Amino acid sequence: MAASGLPRLEVVGRRRPVDVVRPLPDGTGPLAPYVAVEGAPGTELLLEGAGLRVTGSYADHARLEVTTGRRTTRHRSRRHGRATAPVDRLALALTGTHVTLLTREDGRWVARCRVDLGDRQAPRADTRDEAWLATLVADGGVLGGFGQLGLRDLRVVTTADGAAYRPDGKVHLTATSAGPGFFDTAHTSVWSLGPATLALEHTADLFFRRPDRPGAFGDHATHLVRDGEQWLVATSTWGDFDRRRRTRVTLARSGADLLRGRHVLDTRELPLPTDGLRSAAVWDPHLVRAGEGWLVGFVNARRYFEFHPALAGGPDLDRLRLLGADTSPRECEGPTLLHLDGEWRLLASDKHERCWPVHDLAVRRTGRVDAPYPSNIPWPTLVPLGEDEGGGWLAVTFDGTRAGGPLAGYGTHGDVVLMRST
Repeated sequence: MAASGLPRLEVVGRRRPVDVVRPLPDGTGPLAPYVAVEGAPGTELLLEGAGLRVTGSYADHARLEVTTGRRTTRHRSRRHGRATAPVDRLALALTGTHVTLLTREDGRWVARCRVDLGDRQAPRADTRDEAWLATLVADGGVLGGFGQLGLRDLRVVTTADGAAYRPDGKVHLTATSAGPGFFDTAHTSVWSLGPATLALEHTADLFFRRPDRPGAFGDHATHLVRDGEQWLVATSTWGDFDRRRRTRVTLARSGADLLRGRHVLDTRELPLPTDGLRSAAVWDPHLVRAGEGWLVGFVNARRYFEFHPALAGGPDLDRLRLLGADTSPRECEGPTLLHLDGEWRLLASDKHERCWPVHDLAVRRTGRVDAPYPSNIPWPTLVPLGEDEGGGWLAVTFDGTRAGGPLAGYGTHGDVVLMRST
């Protein structure tokens, strides 16, 4: 046994579910600006809403045409706009404020041209405005939801006491569905995983209304908690990332079936204490009801991007105090509360030491998980399995493998990496 109280973990599989366009549920409109339309080569694809018209096409080069009000601009990428293999499909995606034209070549999707609509001068459409989204239509194919180029920030869906929520025997997970660009092109998705087959299935997408800004946002790095007959949803406000705006944690409550469909949730801020810490931002919440109160693991950033794990506790989620923080690492995130040997422990992911450290409730390191450490900052997401499933532990994490080509760049990671205890 490792010093963590967990057995050795070994990689048993990898998954990379890439899906640019997903069907919208019957009777469901766009809801949030994470949509796409797919068509054949030679087709002109269209996304149009009040005050905005975007067309995308590919002949010998990828082209986007954007009209806002009376202004029309035409765009193409000199470096990335030409396919390197025969193109068999096109897709035009809206993710946040970004429109991207993608080509499918040799079975993989590649971003060939991208425009940030947030840079447009007035008059322009606010793509996060829900009234504007209701006017959005497509041509050249059927309007669908944007899926993902990769998955990261995987967390087990739990009950309030920290146990995996498995009403159908499957392990349910929240993930960050990577878009064709940086953090503001991603959103939160929900998945199920068969413990025997290790098959992943995309079951839901979650979007969020902020307490201080109008619109539907693709906030992510989310923990979904079943609390009695309701859901608690804690998430990080990465959906419009801007270094000038503090990333923070919000909390939603819902009685809807969040394991299925597409949902936009009302939120309020979850106040996380950072007393005595230099703090530019907080993110990556993980909630557990322990004893008579709550524990909340989270990341505190001294600045972008220098961050470490912290832990808060209190009688309820509105009266939390700081229990401790491990301020030694420079890039350590994904804090996860796990019950081990009768005690709560806070796990995290340390990029520079390339390990998953284990902390006590004062956030002092007590050991590390004996496991391979993939690239990027993979989270320590673990779930115990029943005897009929082979027993031991299953880890569901990710790596830094990108997709979508060089124009999409960082933020398109990663592969899902699956481990089992030996």
